[in-house]
Amino acid sequence: MNDLFEPLKSATTESVRAQIRSQSYRGHTAGLGGNTLQANLAILPELYALDFMRYCQRNPKPCPIVGVSDTGNPNMDTLGSDIDIRTDTPAYYIYRDGTHTDTVHDLSDLWRDDFVAFALGCSFTFEHALQQAKVPLWHIENDCTVPMFVTNIRTVKSGPFEGPMVVSMRAIPDARVDEVVEISRNFPLAHGGPVHWGDPAIIGIPDVSSPNWGDPAPVPDGTTPMFWACGVTPQAAIKNAKPSIAITHKPGHMLITDIADDAETPIYQSK
Repeated sequence: MNDLFEPLKSATTESVRAQIRSQSYRGHTAGLGGNTLQANLAILPELYALDFMRYCQRNPKPCPIVGVSDTGNPNMDTLGSDIDIRTDTPAYYIYRDGTHTDTVHDLSDLWRDDFVAFALGCSFTFEHALQQAKVPLWHIENDCTVPMFVTNIRTVKSGPFEGPMVVSMRAIPDARVDEVVEISRNFPLAHGGPVHWGDPAIIGIPDVSSPNWGDPAPVPDGTTPMFWACGVTPQAAIKNAKPSIAITHKPGHMLITDIADDAETPIYQSK
């Protein structure tokens, strides 16, 4: 268990990011940040940026763009006050030639003048609304990372970027499935409604007890496994594109922004 997780669940967004920036907190961000938008990350050399942006535009369900940095600028001013993409995510994956080689907690020594950072909406965003509706979320209640799976759903190719859609799974009480569909549809910047619920094999998942990322979560009798498009999808595409270097968030370890979770457009307005 993360010692800071419980107190951070009621902390302000600024306080959570401060703990992350200082590396006092390195855990998952599910349940943190209150009513704010969380974001997946993909950081690429400018050489790949246009093809990647097209990839996201062609696949808005798993890759809803909520922010793009200026080339070489690590500050994501459109997403909040004093957000530094190099330090404000709990953990980052480093990919070299499409292979995950390192996990780090600070990008200051790796940052380059040709990097472009993309922030993509995350389903953690609508979990606060589910909690307010008293929908049980096992991974938050047990301080775990939501399970994520590679599917047989193909994304639309752009340049060297292509691959399968990745989904996150939550087991929802049978009687509340329709309600959860409607709640999550209110958050299009965070993947919106689920892409599938019910038999996992239909979308190519052979065993829900063995996720590709995150922690295994039970699917008890009386619950339905529900699957949402996931912002880890670009990591599968990066493996195929094989850029010399690419950086993403560690799955489950998001950037917490200052954008309201129900915002129509993801542009931060200072108060």
